[in-house]
Amino acid sequence: MALYLIGDVQGCDAALGRLLDELAFSPSRDRLVLLGDLVNRGPRSLAVLRRVQALGDAATCLLGNHDLHLLAVSLGVRPPHRSDTLADILAAPDRDALLDGLRQRPLAWRERGVLMVHAGVLPQWTAAQTLALAGEVEAALRGPDWGQFMRQMYGNHPDAWDDSLQGAARLRVIVNALTRLRFCTPDGRMEFATKEGGAAAAPPGHLPWFDVPGRRTAGEVVAFGHWSTLGWLDRPDLISLDTGCVWGGCLSAVRLGTDGRQRELIQVRCPQAQQPGGRA
Repeated sequence: MALYLIGDVQGCDAALGRLLDELAFSPSRDRLVLLGDLVNRGPRSLAVLRRVQALGDAATCLLGNHDLHLLAVSLGVRPPHRSDTLADILAAPDRDALLDGLRQRPLAWRERGVLMVHAGVLPQWTAAQTLALAGEVEAALRGPDWGQFMRQMYGNHPDAWDDSLQGAARLRVIVNALTRLRFCTPDGRMEFATKEGGAAAAPPGHLPWFDVPGRRTAGEVVAFGHWSTLGWLDRPDLISLDTGCVWGGCLSAVRLGTDGRQRELIQVRCPQAQQPGGRA
């Protein structure tokens, strides 16, 4: 059985279809893990959701910030952004089934020795803790009061982890780390204003989350997306897979070996592009 990780699709269904063809992907034989941001900005978000849902248990899809935004817009918790491309989903006859399926998705996953998230992991968290904290948010999303959770989810504070955090503040920190994090201070205080540039764009006093000294997941392989201006990064302890498909780059997949250390990169060019600006 082959296991493939795929970076941010963001509504680029044509590229996703071409990539699956390039992989000769078979749902009866292989597995996918998509690292979040299935939807938005690209032209065919509805087709992406339907394609992924049709793959059933052969595809695990992590939740990214754009996926959560779709859920919030569907509830009226957040207004649509001018650059959103979600209207086809919200008007679809199978809207409710697709949205319900989306909120059943995990925020973190571990397979073949690789910890997978959409954006990042705070330096204080171990891999086991990351999965457990993700589970707290997943329970809130899947529960009967998920709308109340969504109404309290947004905000940049608290901007650092504390084991004593409770309620909405605790869940907000977890969501922000797993779906929005790029830079933080050495003690794990998150920064969300900087969206352009790669690792060298870190604001004064900040580092890319994966370069914080003493990070407790440093002994793990961590795979993530979210950071298109960082692009493809292949280190013994890291796999970065958002290669800016929706911005005219590539859609990227990595075939993992049995232990996550053996990797093969497969890419296809994205047939459509948007002008850079306001990336998130």
